[in-house]
Amino acid sequence: MRRKVAITGLGCLTPIGNTVEETWQSVVEGKCGIDKITRYDTSDRKVKLAGELKGFNPDDYIDKREQRKMDLFTVYAVAASAQAMEDSGLLKTEEPRDRWGVIMASGIGGISTIEEEKVRGIQKGYDRISPFFIPKCTSNMAAGNIALRFGMKGFCTCVVTACASGTNAIGDAARHIADGYDDVMIAGGAEASITELAIGGFTSLKALTGCDDVERASIPFDAERSGFVMGEGAGALVLEEYEHAKARGAKIYGILAGYGANCDAYHITAPRPDGSGAARCMQMAIEDAGITTGYIDYINAHGTSTKLNDAGETAAVKLLFGDDAKRIKMSSTKSMTGHLLGAAGAVEAVITTKAVEQGFLPPTIHYKVPDPACDLDVVPNKGYKSEIRYALSNSLGFGGHNATIVIGRDM
Repeated sequence: MRRKVAITGLGCLTPIGNTVEETWQSVVEGKCGIDKITRYDTSDRKVKLAGELKGFNPDDYIDKREQRKMDLFTVYAVAASAQAMEDSGLLKTEEPRDRWGVIMASGIGGISTIEEEKVRGIQKGYDRISPFFIPKCTSNMAAGNIALRFGMKGFCTCVVTACASGTNAIGDAARHIADGYDDVMIAGGAEASITELAIGGFTSLKALTGCDDVERASIPFDAERSGFVMGEGAGALVLEEYEHAKARGAKIYGILAGYGANCDAYHITAPRPDGSGAARCMQMAIEDAGITTGYIDYINAHGTSTKLNDAGETAAVKLLFGDDAKRIKMSSTKSMTGHLLGAAGAVEAVITTKAVEQGFLPPTIHYKVPDPACDLDVVPNKGYKSEIRYALSNSLGFGGHNATIVIGRDM
């Protein structure tokens, strides 16, 4: 018999807040975290905006000596996980940690380290690059460092499925608990890709918007959308076997009720236009939760602000829900945070968990011009209170990767 999975801890670093509380308050207020890039000079670049973290101090979480061994994406992952573990109360327990595990995703990993060490190699010779180059840049080191930090000796791995990575990590971790392999998992994703090389690559791909107006740059489902805005940060959830959580009197935010994952097998970057792959993925997650589509009240959409994604995701929801699609609220919090790539699904899972717990529908901000291809209720510009029984959080990645999780109230 499969075991029930509770969400007992949350942590995040986002362009709209350096804690869950700050991020959630910004969501409620509809604040935008997108602004001019400060990491490098953009005067001769097409893309000038991003969703950078603001005022984050890694010293609050990690000793300076240890920071020198970590790429920024790992720093973000460890900080968000530290928040989630503190929130869960698990650190106060004395139980062995042999059945505590980690699945922390990153779509790109340590790209800033790769850039820095490439320059050093050219200037000083490749035998003189940092001895920490490999441990810093490999994507699995966020998970490894989290396990080291908290002495978690269970299953430990990293998911790399582009923009679906964070959601896959959470879904995989939930299954790991449900099937009895571990009792506690930290799951999520981290990304730090506001770098010249990463932004340049996505610019050449024509995936990023060149709009320099903060209010018209990341505008999911709007007819004038022209590409996504890069964001950075991390999201982490503590997932726990339900009876294990109840036995220790843990606060339970909600239930990780279902998970679906599949592949479009269609194109390396474009989603299937008819939305059939994403529709099937959502159906799999709903069936895994043991409910029907009628119980879904809210969808935190992948909603990237690209022409293809937003139209395809709308088509997917219509395909699965039929006439009932008009009832469902579907917003994109990327309108506030930008697109955090491998961390997007993790941050959105944190926000969706809070939405279910608080009974509040997050808005799609800066929405102005309706698009007939995106004609569902996107909670335009202002969020509001509304009961949410179950919510979906979608992530759709390059390579055709689709992932959906179902988050429900603890009923």
